[in-house]
Amino acid sequence: MTSVAVATTSQLAADAAREVAGAGGNAVDCALAAGLVTINTEPGVCALAGSAFITIWPKGGEPVTIDGNVAIPGAGLDAAESGKGAVSVSMNYGGGIKTLIGPGSVAIPGSLAAIECAWKKYGDVSWDALFAPAIRATRDGFALPAACHYYLGYSGDSIFGRSADGYNALHHVDGALRDAGSTITIPHLGDTLEAIAKEGARLFYEGELGAAISDHCRERGGMLTRKDLASYRAIERPALIAEIGDWSIATNPAPAIGGTVLSAMLLACSDLPERIWNHATLKQLIETQRACLDFRIRNLDLAENIEAEAARLIDHARSGQLLNRWTSASTVHTSVVDSSGTGCAMTASSGYGSGEMPAGTGLWLNNCLGEIELNRRGLDAGPVGARLPSNMAPSVARGNGSVLAAGSPGADRITTALQQFLINYLLFEMPLEQAVAHPRIHVDTSGEEVRLMAEPGLDLPDTDLPLHVFQKRSMYFGGVGTAVNDAITGLASAADPRREGGTCIYEP
Repeated sequence: MTSVAVATTSQLAADAAREVAGAGGNAVDCALAAGLVTINTEPGVCALAGSAFITIWPKGGEPVTIDGNVAIPGAGLDAAESGKGAVSVSMNYGGGIKTLIGPGSVAIPGSLAAIECAWKKYGDVSWDALFAPAIRATRDGFALPAACHYYLGYSGDSIFGRSADGYNALHHVDGALRDAGSTITIPHLGDTLEAIAKEGARLFYEGELGAAISDHCRERGGMLTRKDLASYRAIERPALIAEIGDWSIATNPAPAIGGTVLSAMLLACSDLPERIWNHATLKQLIETQRACLDFRIRNLDLAENIEAEAARLIDHARSGQLLNRWTSASTVHTSVVDSSGTGCAMTASSGYGSGEMPAGTGLWLNNCLGEIELNRRGLDAGPVGARLPSNMAPSVARGNGSVLAAGSPGADRITTALQQFLINYLLFEMPLEQAVAHPRIHVDTSGEEVRLMAEPGLDLPDTDLPLHVFQKRSMYFGGVGTAVNDAITGLASAADPRREGGTCIYEP
């Protein structure tokens, strides 16, 4: 049987991967099973009716990324019917955000299509075996994670009060949010997952479940139609590959933007003057983040041809032109590698959540059309069926006979968290856990003023950026989860101390 190393966002999910490994599952099976648990047991942070990217690099094969990103709805609708059914809400979460929720914010979900696509081509265990741990967890009840409790403290009423079943699952009868660690049972969710396990993803996209989802949205002014769901397909794309040191890193390609930005950041740091974080290397790290994130804002976010702009960013990073320009909710992730040498990294998101839950399904719907800091075009985002922008960058790397899977939640901090972890581990050769835990910086371009955010413990160089140093390590800087099959030391995994996580090593 195959041995596996797993890093994911909860021990419940890591245990699901261990169970599937024991049933004969490979790295892909284990990642999908763990992913299904995290997606369905982290309310507010993620949900099944959202988006997912899965990067797979099989031993002896070419790396691919399966694109299950959300897409723009509205198939069969007149133009006059678009842009309705959304409500603007403001929250103090993350220093203050504004987002659009309600049925008009719901994009075409892609997570389940991506999971089924990955399983059909790369899986070894049965489809229902992937779902068994998630079904059991949602039926028996699961502990409310601290990260979910933190977010729901801001959004529990304004967003997740839109559904009686959902609100009651998260709150006491007096309206108080349930404590972190409380047992959560979401009505109907276990039954929905069991039905999908029996009938496949077609139930979600073409069957009664899909009809319930689309009808819920349309009856309330949203744009998601039955035709949108029936025509959705996950897309398998050749992964984007960047070289750093002796390693090749495969990640999410365009039209998603996370992998492109990550690759450019790594390429621009491939010639660091020393293999240690000092004034010179930190200065280059800061300049790299500034240049890449500025390029993204100016050229990628609103590009008509994202692929062409992505290629231009990579060319600038490879040629050294990139740095010359500066002379300015929520996700879950699972990483798995196995003893055969296959690596799989899966990242999923449902935005801040629309608050919508079609009756009798237990499924919260995404608000990805309403993530206005990412989807800057708003509700009228472009042609029907086009993928929305995404920061997600699940990655698998190979070098020196070893294979590494890595990824992170954290909105626009996904790419900067992964950049620093990969430099720490691949270039500076830090031990795995130290590479994950090491203090990080992030160049924040989200407001009117660009700022440098930093964790304590770094000897920062002088910079013209306003500086904010956190008092301690913070989940603001992402939550890297990584697993490796090292040619010399074997299997290992590490979860980020900045947020809850789960790991396991399964060796039969």
